[in-house]
Amino acid sequence: MNYSLALYEKAIPTGLSWQEMFMICKENGFDRLEISIDESDFRLARLDYSKEKIKAITSLASSLGTPIKTMCLSGHRKYPFGSHDAATREKSLEIMYKAIDFCYWGGISIIQLAGYDVYYEEGDEETRTYFLENLKRAVNYASYRGIILAFETMETSFMDTVAKAMFYVNEVNNPYLGVYPDIGNLKNAAVLYGHDVVEDLTKGRGHIFAMHLKETKPGLYRDMTFGDVEGHTEYERCIKEALSNGVNMFTGEFWYHEGEDYQEIISYSAKFLREKIEKVSKELEEEKC
Repeated sequence: MNYSLALYEKAIPTGLSWQEMFMICKENGFDRLEISIDESDFRLARLDYSKEKIKAITSLASSLGTPIKTMCLSGHRKYPFGSHDAATREKSLEIMYKAIDFCYWGGISIIQLAGYDVYYEEGDEETRTYFLENLKRAVNYASYRGIILAFETMETSFMDTVAKAMFYVNEVNNPYLGVYPDIGNLKNAAVLYGHDVVEDLTKGRGHIFAMHLKETKPGLYRDMTFGDVEGHTEYERCIKEALSNGVNMFTGEFWYHEGEDYQEIISYSAKFLREKIEKVSKELEEEKC
């Protein structure tokens, strides 16, 4: 069974060249790099690159065997669609349109959207209304450019399950909007609400485009090592649901921390995740026989 495994860019130290990042990705067992556009000025500035520079970066990635096919767009945490402030909402759409254009010129297929109406503000009916209004504008532009937008399931109650993400997918009702779930976050939500994580995943069938693989434990949503004894992410069950329903793009999400042997961690993470994916893939093939 074919699948691709991406490395989350923020597992690599900042400040390296694009070529260095692509080589680290390839040499340590990943198929592609997922580019990050977070709320930092450093990464948001990428959205102002010329189309020639964007094409040069993604062409280099492809030539080195580590294409960029997905973008993690978390910059909306600082500039959310649902903000009470009109200027912030305008900035959120500017970021969105530029991110779509970046993907258009760079041949990137999917933008993972952070599932927040607001993050640094208190959410209410007004923020939810603004969120939906601006989401519709974003999806309209994405469909024009042929770029898929897909929600990440987050750590806040606004959109921490696939069921909640699907509410907005159904409201917008456009084939260019779907879900790109984080199964670590989903497991935490399953424990919090008392439901089964795979049952929640099934609610997105036909609308899930890719999957983030991440280690978590109750109350902790990041910065864990894959396979940590306290981790509870249900990799094999979630991967089986994905592969069984045509989802073949995965990203290992983890972060670099100063002083770590990051290349060793990246290599270990690739092996850990491939073992899970290939075990499930083999089981599915045997079930067909």
